[in-house]
Amino acid sequence: MTTLVFGHKSPDTDSTGSPIIWAWYLNEVKGIPAEAVLLGEPNTEAAFVVKRWDCPKPRIATEIADGTKAVIVDTNNPAELPANVNALDVTAIIDHHKLVGGLETKGPIDITIRPLACTATMMRDLMGDDAARMPNWVKGLMLSCILSDTLEFRSPTTTAHDRAVAENLAADLGIAIPAYAAELFEAKSDVGAFSDAELLRMDSKEYTVAGKELRISVLETTAPKLLLDRKASLMASMVDVAKEDGAEQVLLFVIDILREEATLLVPNDFVKQVAEASFGCTVTGDTVVLPGIMSRKKQIIPSLKL
Repeated sequence: MTTLVFGHKSPDTDSTGSPIIWAWYLNEVKGIPAEAVLLGEPNTEAAFVVKRWDCPKPRIATEIADGTKAVIVDTNNPAELPANVNALDVTAIIDHHKLVGGLETKGPIDITIRPLACTATMMRDLMGDDAARMPNWVKGLMLSCILSDTLEFRSPTTTAHDRAVAENLAADLGIAIPAYAAELFEAKSDVGAFSDAELLRMDSKEYTVAGKELRISVLETTAPKLLLDRKASLMASMVDVAKEDGAEQVLLFVIDILREEATLLVPNDFVKQVAEASFGCTVTGDTVVLPGIMSRKKQIIPSLKL
């Protein structure tokens, strides 16, 4: 039986590249038939990376049959996985997020969760000496995942190990990290063709805060003005997106990669209350700038309160 390898819904670069990397490893090194699949359309940066390294785009799996063997990467949150995830035959989890709970497996499995910035960094470690067998396209995917998740080492989630792995990969590939990261961020910022609802779901995760179901959306960009010019329509669309997704509210953080700050859209008193309680700021309009806030995982989620 083929093992499916997949990450979370709304695939970013790490959740697109890491399944491809691990499926390569299972197939070519371990001799285990495996296929990388996605649970949604990849974002613009992830789509660029797949094309840049000439990888076949994984198929999108809208349904996965009960009993299917699976490896889950870049998440352990049931809310970000197929509704029937507990009916799958999950054999391993490789992740770098906090342990959420709620997953149930058919037996003991391999679980690796480490405090690193990127799942792909962990995969390099798990491969050990077999990493030397990686072809350039796999190395390119791995480098892309690390640069994306660390925002070229700007994110506070970045560790010295993430950076060392990325620099070694870049050296092997003969790539200058600043130039390649600029290409990634340009692709990440190219969101003009997306609707407001698509933007709100593009890089979002579901979390419960003080009993309230929230969709926490992040848009990382080098051109924040293009997004903030759409703030009125984005805030109007939050109502329908929240209702359709069963959430109390959508919180949208526009991350300015170059200025290293976040702008939170504040459409109502509820979000104003969340912002002031969580970040110690004073909100006077429909946006608030949060200096130094770059990471949903390390800075935003742990701070959220009512």
